[in-house]
Amino acid sequence: MNLAELDERRGRALEVEPSWPRPPGLVEQVRRMRYPMLWECVRTQWSREPGAFDTVETLLVAHVNHILINQFRQTRVTGDGLPCELDNPMDERCVEPRIPVLVDGVARNGCRVDTDPHVYGLGVDLDTHTVLTAAIPRDALPYLEIAFAVRPV
Repeated sequence: MNLAELDERRGRALEVEPSWPRPPGLVEQVRRMRYPMLWECVRTQWSREPGAFDTVETLLVAHVNHILINQFRQTRVTGDGLPCELDNPMDERCVEPRIPVLVDGVARNGCRVDTDPHVYGLGVDLDTHTVLTAAIPRDALPYLEIAFAVRPV
């Protein structure tokens, strides 16, 4: 039920054991390929001197639009040229403030984008220099518990 949909070529490639030993990290990576993955789902941005474009709202909208362009290209991108244009891009009017976002088990004051049919977005200031955003395809939401943990660098 939780397995990724693999094309025939990829499925065969995962079943074949090479005749040479593989490093443990590569074995783990191959094991994970059998399951769905959320690419580019979570971002953190640190700014030495945050400016007008480094707000949680601006970064969240940019992240949601990035996921829409890159994961929903067939249905959401108009035209053939570059840069890509979304049929209905998100903007800061779509951001809902004062939404609790769990970070390290504590609800912080964050914001969300919950108006798009394909992507759900959350954002929160971690400190005065760091913003966390998450842009999650709605199809994955039933399988997730959305909570974040700060990891030491």
